[in-house]
Amino acid sequence: VQLVESGGGLVQVGGSLRLSCAASGRTVSRYNMGWFRQAPGKEREFVAVIRMSGSIAYADSVKGRFTISRDLAKNTVYLQMTSLRPEDTGVFYCASTKSVAVGQDAYYDVWGQGTLVTVSS
Repeated sequence: VQLVESGGGLVQVGGSLRLSCAASGRTVSRYNMGWFRQAPGKEREFVAVIRMSGSIAYADSVKGRFTISRDLAKNTVYLQMTSLRPEDTGVFYCASTKSVAVGQDAYYDVWGQGTLVTVSS
């Protein structure tokens, strides 16, 4: 089982990026797929989740700016990020879980290696 993130990079304030999370050994439609981020010196925090049912939830800090989606044919989950801010800087991780506690990283059992997003002002 493996999750591989890609798409991170350096972007200016107000810019956009799309992160991808390609899954192997695990079907994304059968798991709750979440995105988390960890800013320098801070704890990892919940960003967004797309549940097995297809329902979606976001952290308040990203509502209206980030969009999570999935492509079942590619077994991939995406995070489209717009209107990026310096406080969005951090390592973004993709993770999967069967738990309903989708906002808590402790309940996710498989994690990707992370992709770094840097928003410069």
